[in-house]
Amino acid sequence: MLFAIKTYSFKKEERLKSRKLIETLFREGKAFSVFPYRIIYMPVKSPAVNKFPVQVGFSASSRRFPHATDRNRIKRLSREAWRLQKQGLYDHLHAESRQLAVFLIYTDKKIADFSTLHHKISVILEKLKSSC
Repeated sequence: MLFAIKTYSFKKEERLKSRKLIETLFREGKAFSVFPYRIIYMPVKSPAVNKFPVQVGFSASSRRFPHATDRNRIKRLSREAWRLQKQGLYDHLHAESRQLAVFLIYTDKKIADFSTLHHKISVILEKLKSSC
């Protein structure tokens, strides 16, 4: 009996780093909010994204969080919550052979705990799944 092993990794290729793609995403992408996040997403042509169906970026405002350690903590917690729950969206997009570029911007003035962020990321993933 074989079981499909789920990998909960977050590889370099899954991170949204291309300046050109990020600029296009902010210019042409669609957006919605799930407090404490503002989500901007856009379907992407296949060559821009590798074998992963989603490239994602995370951000926290330096105006709201002047200390880099706070911004880094928010992004770390957000990436971890994404990493643990992304598989459903990945399976959905893979079945439809679609790809997305997503950017999550943290908008709250306080650092939320991991359980709150985990729940909010699951809501975001469901919205992304239904909108694509």
